[in-house]
Amino acid sequence: GLLSVIQRLKGSPEQELRIVLLGLDNAGKTTLLKHLASEEVSTVTPTQGFNVKSVHSHGFKLNVWDIGGQRSIRPYWRKYLGSTDLLIYVIDSADQKRFEETGQELAELTEEESLMGVPLLVFANKQDLVTAAPAAEIAEGLSLHTYRDREWQIQACSALSGEGVQDGMNWISRQIMHRKK
Repeated sequence: GLLSVIQRLKGSPEQELRIVLLGLDNAGKTTLLKHLASEEVSTVTPTQGFNVKSVHSHGFKLNVWDIGGQRSIRPYWRKYLGSTDLLIYVIDSADQKRFEETGQELAELTEEESLMGVPLLVFANKQDLVTAAPAAEIAEGLSLHTYRDREWQIQACSALSGEGVQDGMNWISRQIMHRKK
């Protein structure tokens, strides 16, 4: 999981990173965060407000902010964006009736001044469900190819099983190493 990514970055000077984890309610943000923190994912309740998990290892500290995605909470997302080093946006790949809504939220987020140039990792979650849209189709629907002001990546995953999560974290570690140069 996340520890192996950090272990690969061992030897770097003490660095603290702020990662904001966003997406609509029920996309799987908290399950993903628990998976990254190597916690039990069998019981997850909707996030009211936010969760923060910090992982320390080999002089690295990743502060991951998981902010609730209910419609009533979304206007407050902007209050958490300052000093963000990386944005992770989670999409429920099986909830196709909400693709337009999630795409609109993501488009508004990426226009925020505090997120200009911030790398974006989109986790196309719930790929373990038969109704899940493929990541490439989601990327197209979100018009990710039009994002020219930042590095971005879409990663198919299942936060529940962990499949694909490590690939996304590997991309994050490459972004961190690239930004340090």
